[in-house]
Amino acid sequence: MNIIVCISNVPDTTTRIKYKPGNKDVDYTGVQWIINPWDELALTRAIELKEAGTVKKITVITVAKADAEPTIRKALASGADEAIRVDASPVDAWNTALNLAEALKNEQFDLVICGVESSDYNNWSVGGMLAEMLRIPSVSAVTSLQIENSKPIITREVDGGRQQVSIKLPGLLIVQKGIAIVPRIPSMRGIMSARTKPLKVVTGVSGESLIEIVDYEAPPQKSSCKIIDSENLEMLAELLHTEARVI
Repeated sequence: MNIIVCISNVPDTTTRIKYKPGNKDVDYTGVQWIINPWDELALTRAIELKEAGTVKKITVITVAKADAEPTIRKALASGADEAIRVDASPVDAWNTALNLAEALKNEQFDLVICGVESSDYNNWSVGGMLAEMLRIPSVSAVTSLQIENSKPIITREVDGGRQQVSIKLPGLLIVQKGIAIVPRIPSMRGIMSARTKPLKVVTGVSGESLIEIVDYEAPPQKSSCKIIDSENLEMLAELLHTEARVI
């Protein structure tokens, strides 16, 4: 079984975000880039399945310019066999899905795995769009993936419990937390071998953005912490009611 994992190149989640003058664009100066956490868990599960002998090849694919290649190499160092970089700027979810779909039409795969969202824009939409563009079935909210007799056994979260399903191949899975527990950390051997693993660059397709950024606004500053004497329960109850509004 061949698996393709879609990954995003996103700012480190500890990054302090700044905006360019006019607040219509993010200032990425000095930002450290990482693999999107949900995609990293998807990649980790694919690697686990390969180590178990049920997956033959893992390919990672991303829509990004050349400055994302260190992130791609990290995915290769973690255990992916090869990588594809679609040479385009991911201007919005639709454009990203379009570029991924055009590149994947020329690839042989059984499963495509996408993280449920990216930690920068949190749109939750690329995976579903990609499945529709490729005209393949998809399953969302996936928290567990097993391969038995070359068939995926999928567990997904539903209201009030869990649901186990299978899917006709080729197919696409949109995974969330639970698909893997601890992200795979590249070993020194993996880092060295990543230098020689194939990284194919394909030309992106043109496509205008369907979203216009009008303005960015930082969240309001958190108010200072109030310390209430442990004996003053009446004041605590009043503040929880009038300020925190939780009771």
